[in-house]
Amino acid sequence: MISKKAIDIVILDLKKLTSATDYFVICSADSDTQVKAIADSVQDGMDELGERVWHHEGYHAMRWIVLDYVDVVVHVFHKEERSFYNLDRLWGDAKRTEVLDPLEVPSLAAKKSRTMVRKPKKKKQTKPE
Repeated sequence: MISKKAIDIVILDLKKLTSATDYFVICSADSDTQVKAIADSVQDGMDELGERVWHHEGYHAMRWIVLDYVDVVVHVFHKEERSFYNLDRLWGDAKRTEVLDPLEVPSLAAKKSRTMVRKPKKKKQTKPE
């Protein structure tokens, strides 16, 4: 997903909420072409691991592709569809894990350290009398 520039990747742990699946993996893309590229990349990666998709939907319209691996269901949305269907909110009780691009993490850490860490003010030294 990350290699195909998927955005807003989240994993929802649904084990305590439904028996239909254990996890949803949800991500967004900026275009129909990118939606397909991300879904194809997921399928290729899972094939390499020996995991075959049980069912898939959405390749015709390429606005929301669902890849069902039984225990894990992957949702690749065009960002407009994701906003409209809002699965994140629908499954709001699920434990949520955000997935970050490891190449961007150092830059995020650098930004946080600049804004979050303040240098202590130097105290004026006073001469004893």
